[in-house]
Amino acid sequence: MELADRLDETLCIDDYADLDASVNGLQVGPDEASVEHVAFAVDGVCETFDRAIDADADVLVTHHGISWGGFDRVTGRTYDRIAPLVENGLALYVSHLPLDGHQKLGNAAGVADVLDLENRRPFGELGPEYVGQRGTATDPYSPDGLRDRLEDSLETGGEPVQVLDFGPDEIEDVAVLTGSGTDWLDEAVEAGADALVTGEGKQKAYHEAREAGIHVFLAGHYATETFGVRALQELVEEWGLETSYFELPTGL
Repeated sequence: MELADRLDETLCIDDYADLDASVNGLQVGPDEASVEHVAFAVDGVCETFDRAIDADADVLVTHHGISWGGFDRVTGRTYDRIAPLVENGLALYVSHLPLDGHQKLGNAAGVADVLDLENRRPFGELGPEYVGQRGTATDPYSPDGLRDRLEDSLETGGEPVQVLDFGPDEIEDVAVLTGSGTDWLDEAVEAGADALVTGEGKQKAYHEAREAGIHVFLAGHYATETFGVRALQELVEEWGLETSYFELPTGL
């Protein structure tokens, strides 16, 4: 469908084909269909499908989809998710890593906007592509100040932002990689960042951050990944289509 083709081109979906476990692009739906109403959500799950169906949407665009390398069997939870899409004629379009790393529309770019970062450049190498962004604070943050800015601006579901407070008193250089991004901690250190902002961490990140002398802010996987679908919603509205957005914060 034309909408999927335009999103594919905008998000450079093909560039991530060999890098992403997610099957990006149109995951469920016909090649040709009329689209008037597009719904958006972070997660492609039964509840967001039901909300999109109730809203009479033609397509649901999500960051997390239902196909991570394909299906062996369409049974159980996989069947429960696919069935309402097919039965109600709701297409599902997904953009995972392409929407994390897009330097204007992506999740990391959205967090960088919240933090008023300047001099932005790609961060988070993944093969030949990037899945994050890095920049300089307009005014240096204290660790508490950066945490407060994130808590005030992100949909955390009422959960606090966790801070591994091992960096300098003033934070100027900030690396952002949303979702589960602590695997790029070494890259942030090598780049000279004072802090890495991500969604969730792994246990080993505590000692790695402490030994490297860098702050790590864990603001929630969901909370750091609402920006991309919101940006796509604005873009699709500019294309003249009706849209809806469904919030379903997990607090995780």
